[in-house]
Amino acid sequence: MRVNQKIRAREVMVIGPDSKPMGVMTLNEALANARRLGHDLVEISPNANPPVCKILDYGKYRYELAKKDREARKNTFATKVKELKFHINIDEHDYGVKMRHAEQFMFKGMKVKLLMVFRGREMMHQDIGVNLMKRIRADLIHIGAADAEPKMIGKSINMMLTPNPVQKRVRKWTREDEPELAEEGDEGDEESDSSEGAQASTNGN
Repeated sequence: MRVNQKIRAREVMVIGPDSKPMGVMTLNEALANARRLGHDLVEISPNANPPVCKILDYGKYRYELAKKDREARKNTFATKVKELKFHINIDEHDYGVKMRHAEQFMFKGMKVKLLMVFRGREMMHQDIGVNLMKRIRADLIHIGAADAEPKMIGKSINMMLTPNPVQKRVRKWTREDEPELAEEGDEGDEESDSSEGAQASTNGN
């Protein structure tokens, strides 16, 4: 991007600091106008005929461009996903712990992947697992929503929860002033941050 004397065109179309066109003028005239207004002359469309230049605060302009670039790169980062595992015989205490974990994760903008894992003869009771998944979804509706209905994959029922927009996230299982839960769930389950497919895991009973 060319600025001030580095602009090569002899004649340019000038846009004022108020974004209104000032007309076509020689480069020297454009530079004089920029100096008079206490700003810089920045070439924003070099391939136009004549090239388009804008009078603006170049330092501020660069700051805004950098800010937009940071936001764009932030939006391209993989969404963090936390994985929570359940079993159909989970007790109420452990269930509450899982709900607190899920709520804290989604309050921070993370997705939560729920896995209802069946062991041995538990496969005969898939209906219990489906109903438990629906209960979990209902108990977390204040903070997030399911991307799709629970789905059986292999020996587990899967469901992904996506956080609500920030202004629509409400706490039910946790308090704003309470410390964050440790990165280990009940019975020493391991959790870790994940992104772009690598997912964290918390096993439950």
